[in-house]
Amino acid sequence: MDVEAGTPDAWSDVTPDAARRLVIAAVEAFAERGYHATTTRDIAGRAGMSPAALYIHYKTKEELLYQISRVGHLRSVGLLEEAANGPGAPGERLAVAVRAFVSWHAERHTTARVVQYELGALAEDHYTEIVALRRKSERAVRSIIEDGVRTGEFDVPDVAGTALAILSLCIDVARWFNPDGRRTPDDVGVLYADLVGRMVGPRQPVA
Repeated sequence: MDVEAGTPDAWSDVTPDAARRLVIAAVEAFAERGYHATTTRDIAGRAGMSPAALYIHYKTKEELLYQISRVGHLRSVGLLEEAANGPGAPGERLAVAVRAFVSWHAERHTTARVVQYELGALAEDHYTEIVALRRKSERAVRSIIEDGVRTGEFDVPDVAGTALAILSLCIDVARWFNPDGRRTPDDVGVLYADLVGRMVGPRQPVA
């Protein structure tokens, strides 16, 4: 079992235990093989269950993907909105947002890969719901940047484009993060917060 996906608190809100085991198994399988190459038999086998037992808890493979995607996106929105509404100057709040968002994508890199990169496999109604959550994430980051532009702390000609660029940069951590590498999730969060700060900071005068 993948250590990160199987961390006890990763899916603690999913009950009963059999449903949680299926979600964890689906995360592992989707991250390793991709959604379309994964079968319900693969997922059930990883969970130590029969394929028939899977359908007691989830009607389809897509419903499992939706559950994973929804939980992950709600977590992302929560982290970003908490930072956006928190105390401090815009630069401080943006740093908090980036550190939290990046650290989550590194620490939960297996889950995050599924959450962020298997969106196209969702059914239309589920896709619409998840896209709405992604827009809430964008709005949270955009609101911090807008505050910084208003106060003169940031020099950002294209707020919307910059917010998307920041989110894309942060999300991509899930693609390459290696838990056996020399950087911890917190290290990567600090690094990216510094990089983003340089992106939005005021232009330096030309010598």
